[in-house]
Amino acid sequence: MADSKAIYLGPRLRRLRRDLGLTQAQMAEDLGISDSYVALLERNQRPLTADMLLRLARTYRIDVSELAGDGGVEHGARLQTLLDDPMFSDLDLPRLHTADVATNYPGVTEALLRLYTAFQEEQLALADRGAEDGGNGDRAPDPVAEARRFLAARRNSFPILDDAAEAFAAKVEDAGGTIAYLRDRHGLKVRRLPTETMVGSIRRLDHHRREVFLDEALDSASQAFQLALQLVYLELRETIATVMQEGSFATENGRRLTHRALASYAAAAMVMPYGAFAKAAVDRRYDIEALGRQFGASFEQVAHRLTTLQKPGHECVPFFFIRVDAAGNVSKRLDGAGFPFARHGGGCPLWSVHHVFTTPRKVVTQWIELPDGQRFFSVARTVTAGGGAFGAPVVERAVALGCAADDAGKLVYTRNAGPPAEPTPIGVTCTLCQRTRCTARSSPPIGRQVLPDDYRRASVPFGFSDT
Repeated sequence: MADSKAIYLGPRLRRLRRDLGLTQAQMAEDLGISDSYVALLERNQRPLTADMLLRLARTYRIDVSELAGDGGVEHGARLQTLLDDPMFSDLDLPRLHTADVATNYPGVTEALLRLYTAFQEEQLALADRGAEDGGNGDRAPDPVAEARRFLAARRNSFPILDDAAEAFAAKVEDAGGTIAYLRDRHGLKVRRLPTETMVGSIRRLDHHRREVFLDEALDSASQAFQLALQLVYLELRETIATVMQEGSFATENGRRLTHRALASYAAAAMVMPYGAFAKAAVDRRYDIEALGRQFGASFEQVAHRLTTLQKPGHECVPFFFIRVDAAGNVSKRLDGAGFPFARHGGGCPLWSVHHVFTTPRKVVTQWIELPDGQRFFSVARTVTAGGGAFGAPVVERAVALGCAADDAGKLVYTRNAGPPAEPTPIGVTCTLCQRTRCTARSSPPIGRQVLPDDYRRASVPFGFSDT
């Protein structure tokens, strides 16, 4: 009787061989078996015996548990997330079958994931084109929208960057930190210079002098982030390029903006490594200021990083994030919680993110409800950029971090108060909001007939035929 259950690891063996850059003939020679036997193993037509596992471990110096363990968990989690889309709700897709596909056919799984991501990206692009040109197709491509679509289609979560940055951060820490690593690994010295000497830059790499210059007006969190970003550009370009291959860009500016966003993502993942940061976020109940102190990061950096914690199998609360200026212009928008941001036009003035300019640096919380009944919890505060010296220009913006109402109980901000009986009713944007009695309305909603005010003036900005 067999001592152990036969295991079939063909796809994982094939991936290992390809990662090692070997042909089937070369692997067969290394292991002392025939080419045809390697082919049978990879096609799951022969089980991988304990003896063969040991040969693999000795020959290629790998951990057997990495090969024989449950390597399909992450792929399975990602595939299950895809199949949870309402588009597939009428299909009978048992989770056990999903796990089998992910484990035994990782290539097929990856292909499905890429197709679904491309589908989401094209859906967003179609929505943008329809809103921008009325369906005429005569408007030039928007590079900012291209970058935002790329991030939105992937819910601002890039596990490959998280893993690479976390491993890289550990390597840098072992070397004594970013400054020591830049010096010892790249022969670069870090120097802080006065703002006027930097001539409009906050960070600059001078290859000729072998120095990295930083604006001395930067606070400690910004300095740490800029050094991490420089290291990302020096050593993680290939990883970023791998992620970029998934996208399709109509403009070079769109490609560059996306590359910059991914580099910033990786830098944040170095300053706040996924494993440690996710654990701290849960332990501290997503206290943004407390997490900032623990990781030496700013309020905005932490809020931004919290939107990225959706690594399959290690998910935290899904958040959305927005940054606006006092005029309501959106300079950053990230969605990991299914919040329907206004893709065109202004936001809702009833949302507290537009009010916090009157209470600088004070955290303001708010329960909000959309016209369709969806409820969210929002945390907003002002943040500043620039400054650092007398007379230096300062830019003040507001950021908001939010999550679905069902997840709000996990946040420190709701510790002593549950949801109110009546949350603040807000809309995505006036043209899409059907709340006809809103006194803050700036324009009528699409498809509604405005009443003349010859004989009657409504208390709201616009009167409609059914009010």
